[in-house]
Amino acid sequence: MQNKVVIITGASSGIGKALAEKYASEGWDLVLAARRIEKLQELKNQLTGVEVLTVKTDVTQEADCKYLIDSAIQKFEKINLLINNAGVSMRASIEDVDMDVLHTMMDVNYWGTVYCTKFALPHLVEQKGSLVGVISVGGYIGLPGRTGYSASKFAVRGFLDTVRVEYLKKGLHVLVAAPGFTKSEIRITALTADGTQQGATPRDEEKMMSAEDVATRIFKSVEKRKRKITMTFWGGKAIVLVAKLWAYFIDQVIYQVFANEPNSPFK
Repeated sequence: MQNKVVIITGASSGIGKALAEKYASEGWDLVLAARRIEKLQELKNQLTGVEVLTVKTDVTQEADCKYLIDSAIQKFEKINLLINNAGVSMRASIEDVDMDVLHTMMDVNYWGTVYCTKFALPHLVEQKGSLVGVISVGGYIGLPGRTGYSASKFAVRGFLDTVRVEYLKKGLHVLVAAPGFTKSEIRITALTADGTQQGATPRDEEKMMSAEDVATRIFKSVEKRKRKITMTFWGGKAIVLVAKLWAYFIDQVIYQVFANEPNSPFK
């Protein structure tokens, strides 16, 4: 019996790395994509009992995304699951932020998802497989200081929701997964107003959900072929629900939460 095959972008750290470990433990063969190929090789060396292909991939480049999918097919001859996990965040007011930072948010988070999805779709449909996009609560509500980030995650959600409808009769499963605040490298690599990485997270990581927890929830949701999953109650489901009912109230709460961060641009 051949193992099922999953492609995971942004697999060198955080949620992507945890997803790789989870799917390997469940016997799936892996195609791991990221820019830091040395990190992928380290991860590959830790995974046993399955076949692992590592592909250096910059998801902002259409050609890289096509090469990723082509490499997966050449190696395994099929794709059962694509998890669009690669992402980047930001922390700056719209007044101060360079336009290049906003372009980067869309290039990585949105276009990276679009490129990989476009090239993988025929193979996923052939297997009646699953397509996953990892967004965040910021894909449902606007997060101050994260205009480009929230906009890109809103865009990913709209894109995947539309793909789901287009392929409704072809057996394709589409999951939009929205973690709450997660202990991950994404805040360390978040871009500041001038495009440099902030280097230190302003939030208490110990109070956040773990990347491993996120990976497990995504795995179970794919198994059940769910349409959407919003993780954590107070940091996720409750905010999204209340935002639909009392949008003005949530605007006030979210503003205050982010204004209370150290060195916040909002006071």
